[in-house]
Amino acid sequence: MREHVAVVDLGYGDAGKGTIVDAICSSSPTRAVIRFNGGAQAAHNVITEDGRHHTFAQFGSGTLRGVPTHLTRFMIVDPLALASEAAALGNPFHLLTVDGDALLATPWHRAANQLRETQRGASRHGSCGMGIGETMAYALEHPDAPRVADVLSPTRLRRRLEAVAEALPCDGLKLDDVIDAFTAFGEAVRIVGSDHTDRLLSEGPCVFEGAQGVLLDEWRGWHPYTTWSTTTFDNVTELCGSFRRLGVVRTYTTRHGAGPFVTEAPLGLDEPHNGQGAWQGAFRTGHFDAVAHRYAAEVAGGVDALAVTHLDVQGLKMCTSYRTGEVIWDRIEPGPHRDLAYQERLTERLNQTVPATLRHPGNWTEEIAEILDAPVEIESYGPRSSDKRIAVGNRI
Repeated sequence: MREHVAVVDLGYGDAGKGTIVDAICSSSPTRAVIRFNGGAQAAHNVITEDGRHHTFAQFGSGTLRGVPTHLTRFMIVDPLALASEAAALGNPFHLLTVDGDALLATPWHRAANQLRETQRGASRHGSCGMGIGETMAYALEHPDAPRVADVLSPTRLRRRLEAVAEALPCDGLKLDDVIDAFTAFGEAVRIVGSDHTDRLLSEGPCVFEGAQGVLLDEWRGWHPYTTWSTTTFDNVTELCGSFRRLGVVRTYTTRHGAGPFVTEAPLGLDEPHNGQGAWQGAFRTGHFDAVAHRYAAEVAGGVDALAVTHLDVQGLKMCTSYRTGEVIWDRIEPGPHRDLAYQERLTERLNQTVPATLRHPGNWTEEIAEILDAPVEIESYGPRSSDKRIAVGNRI
């Protein structure tokens, strides 16, 4: 890898970003894995050649290779979840740096998130229940929302956590316990300024690891079944002047929880690391949705290369056009950026849409490359890095 690369999922998440990041880190010297969106709700599964397995959330998926992780200001950092993940990894805090301006997710945010989803009943949006949306919503209304750097100031930390507890009350949560845990987090990790990202980028090739998928993007996904996070390359563009855009797709499309899924079908595939989530809901599968993935690539600004996972699965079909009533269509027209009313109308239309064309591709990689207008440079035939084929002479 001779340049920085950003790894983004062109679906609803779960396409295999973690295993692709791990493969890149195992095949090329990597200065750091840089996380640029989401938080503790991420679930990136990595299995190394020797069978080690970890589901990465806040640590980067290169950690098992000894590659450092940097959490940028766009991350939502959950110190309690981070402590649990670190313990499972052997507490590799020496590999972690955190931007002091990143937002802190607290137990009050998580409790409020779960309460809101419970109250929605059958109309749940499919939240992960980790408080990500509540943290973002609170920050939009409160300029003094708690941030990572606050853990270095006991007085400021207490004041800001008291404000959260007052705004989002929850029985059973003790302020002093949370303060103690967040203070311990501040002592364990290295908290840095905004210039640290630039320093890492100047020291060697970095991998930007995205969370979730473009079809869940807060502005480009099917509103309101989306995440409170920018899942496209936009955040990377703010952090890095030049990078290679790597889009990840499966040979079959998947989705966790509620929301439109035009190609959904009972494929009968076993997913040991994906299942029914207490808050997300069911793990859903369907035929490869070329129409939706093409839309994702378009609203993400295009991709320079592709990684295709699950190429070992046989007998799959590809959907290349939709039918809504009597209308056949093969392109989802992007709306104006940040126009949620437009996205909600898309949601309504997609809920009334079914596949029009389903077929077995002759060559998956060639057809996906043609549909998404980019070369396939990583092929994945299994969960381990040894199951990956990286094209000879590629730039990744």
